[in-house]
Amino acid sequence: MIEELLEKKEFKKAVTRSNLYKFWRKVAGEKFAEKSKPYSMLGGGVMVIACENAIVAQELMLKKTQILVKFKPYLESLKIKVTDLRFDPKKWEVN
Repeated sequence: MIEELLEKKEFKKAVTRSNLYKFWRKVAGEKFAEKSKPYSMLGGGVMVIACENAIVAQELMLKKTQILVKFKPYLESLKIKVTDLRFDPKKWEVN
């Protein structure tokens, strides 16, 4: 039963996404972890990051290269290829 669940693509995706959220906190830092979060993956390895507002998106955009470098070991451990980050305040949802 559990083996079947673990083989399901949706389940694998959910676990990977959950781990990605945990790593985002470490990579983005506390200041941005509360105001941004991974939202989705687009084709070509583009990760969309939902941001609380345009100011947060702008600040993260300025740090994009540093974030990608810090994120690399985590992404490799999850076997996810990310080539670019897109910061989008329109995707922000309050939980």
